[in-house]
This record gives sequence, C-alpha cells and structure tokens, in this order.
Amino acid sequence: QVQLVESGGGLVQAGGSLRLSCAASGSIFTLYAMGWYRQAPGHKRELVAGISRGGTTNYADSVKGRFTNSRDNAKNTVALQMNSLKPEDTAVYYCNAGYLDSATIPGAYWGQGTQVTVSS
Repeated sequence: QVQLVESGGGLVQAGGSLRLSCAASGSIFTLYAMGWYRQAPGHKRELVAGISRGGTTNYADSVKGRFTNSRDNAKNTVALQMNSLKPEDTAVYYCNAGYLDSATIPGAYWGQGTQVTVSS
C-alpha cells in the first residue's frame, strides 16, 4: 500500500506560481498512475491533472496551459507546477495514486492535502 505526502502549498498573489510535490513510499512507485485533485469549500473534489504510469498527462480545461504535471520515477515523486495562478485556484490540493493506468480516473490512495490560497 502506498503512502502519499504532499508539500509546497501556501499563499500567493494572483499571477504568481507555486510548485506542489507529492512523495510516495511503501510500494513500487512505477505501478501507480498519479493525479492531483482539488476541493474548494462548497465544491466537489475535482481532477486537476493526472499522469499515467507511462507519463501520459491529462489536465482539467481550467488549468491547461498554466499547470504542468510531471513524475520522477527515480525519486518516487510527482510534481505540479502551477503558474499564472488565479483566485479560483484556491483549494485544498490532494495527491492521488491508483493501480488503474489512467490519467483521468482517481485511484484508491490519497494524501492528506495541502492548502493553496491565491489572493486577488
């Protein structure tokens, strides 16, 4: 069973950048497709970006061109580079892992979440 720990959240002004990182442990990282999800108050959790075992990526329309998702199989990490942040990006961001090799379907494993707040 994989354990996931996110880091890198914080407060940033609109137009700024943040980089989230998710460290995986406890299992073979390359077995998992990985994803980032977010949940804002009063909203459902939604997919932000996914990456398959082979590196195929998928992004929500709202973040295309601004966010980049990548994985480093040697370091057992996945990173979400977020540029041109907007106030509507404010949410708790969760790292996700699953055995199904999909960049769009959430897996069974979740991190604890990290808060991202974008001020206007």
